[in-house]
Amino acid sequence: MIIDFRLRPPVAGFRDTLMYSAGERRDGFTRTVGFEPSVAAQKQSMELLLQEMDQAKVDRGVVVGRLAGTLGSVPNEDVQQIFQQHPQRFIGAASIDPTSRVGACKTIDDALEAGFKLINIEPGSYPIPMYADDRRLYPVYAHCEDRKVPVILMVGGTAGPDLSYSDPIRTDRVLADFPNLKVVVAHGGWPWVIEILHIAFRRPNMYLSPDMYFSRMPGWEQYVTAADTFLADRMLYASSFPFCPVKDYKEWFETLPIKAENLAKVMGGNARKLLGI
Repeated sequence: MIIDFRLRPPVAGFRDTLMYSAGERRDGFTRTVGFEPSVAAQKQSMELLLQEMDQAKVDRGVVVGRLAGTLGSVPNEDVQQIFQQHPQRFIGAASIDPTSRVGACKTIDDALEAGFKLINIEPGSYPIPMYADDRRLYPVYAHCEDRKVPVILMVGGTAGPDLSYSDPIRTDRVLADFPNLKVVVAHGGWPWVIEILHIAFRRPNMYLSPDMYFSRMPGWEQYVTAADTFLADRMLYASSFPFCPVKDYKEWFETLPIKAENLAKVMGGNARKLLGI
């Protein structure tokens, strides 16, 4: 089973986010990392996306909801509708409002009862940006740790108003303060590649998903080396669709110099264990 750990279908609230409303910007990034844009992304077609997943033999995709500012928000109800309509294809990650401790914890409980498998936290992208180690987020991390639900933490790429919002030291503090919380660092902590790999080496509760930053961006070779050595059991494959096409990205990924047994872990085995599926 191949699991794409970051995939945003062109339906419901996703269409209103910057990744779909600013198509030229998105397609420019796609070409920058070496791919031609997906027709499914350009035509905003769920049918074409499912066809592309079938052609790529990608079995399931993790759909990530978000509460964001300029990037645009996708409510949990929209994500839930997607994985309920396609239960064999999509896995849901719910978003939270960090400004309300009680509200955020209730959202987590409600999401788990509704079938979500992860909680998505994007500190620097909230309408009022936060850092990963903001103390307002600590009750949320603690609640997820208590409920044994993994967290996706976006602290790489365009993680906030400036580069400080992807500061790996702050991520390291969270991992140290919540050693039993499994944290997936989305966007691979890029551009702090060496630093985030050092943190992954010393924090066994950290999983790494470089997604679109795996593809020929500065430092990508170090991600490959880690995936084939010490991080083989905690690296997660993701296309970050619609920024990368599902089929072409998957075919390119399979050409990387990663041993077959490790490639199988990265492209599905690790995600199955993390999610208990």
